[in-house]
Amino acid sequence: MKRHWKIALLASLLCSGCTIGPRYQRPVAQTPAALKSMAGNDQWKMATPSDGLLKGKWWEIFGDPELNRLEELVNVNNQNVKQAEAQFRAARALILANHANYYPTIGSSPSISDSYVEKRANHSFSLPATATWEPDLWGRVRLAVEGAVSNAQVSAADLENIRLSQQALLATDYFLLAAQDMQMNLLSDTIAAYEKNLQLAINRHAGGVASRTDLTLAQTQLAGARAQSTEMHIARAQDEHAIAVLTGQPPASLTIGATKIAGPPPPIPVAVPSQLLERRPDIAATERQVAAANANVGLAEAAYYPTLTLSATPGFIATNLANLVTYASRSWSAGPSLSQTLFDFGRRGAALESTQAAYDATVASYRQTVLSAFQEVEDDLSNLRYLAEEAVHEQEAVVASQEALSLEMDRYRAGTDSYLNVITTQIIALGDQQTAITILQRRMSAAVDLVKALGGGWDASTLPSGNALRSAALGDPKNTQNVARPAGK
Repeated sequence: MKRHWKIALLASLLCSGCTIGPRYQRPVAQTPAALKSMAGNDQWKMATPSDGLLKGKWWEIFGDPELNRLEELVNVNNQNVKQAEAQFRAARALILANHANYYPTIGSSPSISDSYVEKRANHSFSLPATATWEPDLWGRVRLAVEGAVSNAQVSAADLENIRLSQQALLATDYFLLAAQDMQMNLLSDTIAAYEKNLQLAINRHAGGVASRTDLTLAQTQLAGARAQSTEMHIARAQDEHAIAVLTGQPPASLTIGATKIAGPPPPIPVAVPSQLLERRPDIAATERQVAAANANVGLAEAAYYPTLTLSATPGFIATNLANLVTYASRSWSAGPSLSQTLFDFGRRGAALESTQAAYDATVASYRQTVLSAFQEVEDDLSNLRYLAEEAVHEQEAVVASQEALSLEMDRYRAGTDSYLNVITTQIIALGDQQTAITILQRRMSAAVDLVKALGGGWDASTLPSGNALRSAALGDPKNTQNVARPAGK
């Protein structure tokens, strides 16, 4: 028996270094040398050095105290962020579950049995201990732990991606609400002007200068403007409710005072294309998914190799309780067992092929995520560039339409033109002003989208390392830094 134990233990030690599975290498993704939308664009400059890149509280670049306050509430109260943080902790706990397989399983099953032979009672008391251990001959446990670590890193990156998405969504909703406040302020001024026009039409009609048609047109125009203002109130209320939910509050608990967009979006530093791969949490998440898929391939390969189990059962057996825990009552058994699947009619081969295909699919998903990331950056840079040009042209239209309206009102007061021409000119002037506000809001939304596309200041170096995750899972308080931030921390 001792000889068998020595052989089994020697075999486990010799094979402990015989790990299998493909060595992981980060997939190569196509990266452009430069961003197309940066060429000839003086508005956005490439960040050099990297100290100029976005960091931390990226929303502060917009200089809006109310936005800053609301964004802080997202970090603390947003329920989607809290859900993602809990999912990360669950993924981290699986590291401990897999890491425990490095060690033996120890248990005990005490028992008392009675038997009667020829009317004589026989008692048996047993207090055994069981210990089983499966040495990690081919790296099964190592691969399982690596897969669990990679999955926890996926969850950590997902947490940061959700955090960034919720922050960006709040900023977009906030600027939309601010634009609606500006639209309502514009409509308020317009309604006041229309009320004066209506009074002018009433006076001219009473004096016999204007027709009944002019009076009804002025009334219709005023009612239409009031209806637009009411519609704006509906949209604003909905945006305020959405912001409340993003900040983890019931809609009734949040009231945002009238605000406005202070000016055009600030310049946003743009990283070189190669840095984008390290600055987006969604790219980091898909890359870690590839690593987890690579570990799964190794586990599928390990199924072709035998499994060695070492077991021992020391304990005590006695016919009476008083003599149970004595030297004379000791008992033990121990021995190794080796299992190997000889024929499974292609099950392992199919499982290996499936995991290899899953790995290839994950690699394709990673490369697609990278391509989509560059598309988003190019889209947002293009939007900002052309919206800035459109804003200049629209402002020219606003100035021209206001001048045309002033001239048209003078002609109407002089009785040389009909009120219908006044209405037409007023509609054009109001439309140009509303369009100018909409363009400003779109520019702010595009700036937020660009920040999000650039990763919002996140960096892959902040992703929790394998050692940090293992230490945190094992409860080591000395090495739990650099683990994904919980919501509200």
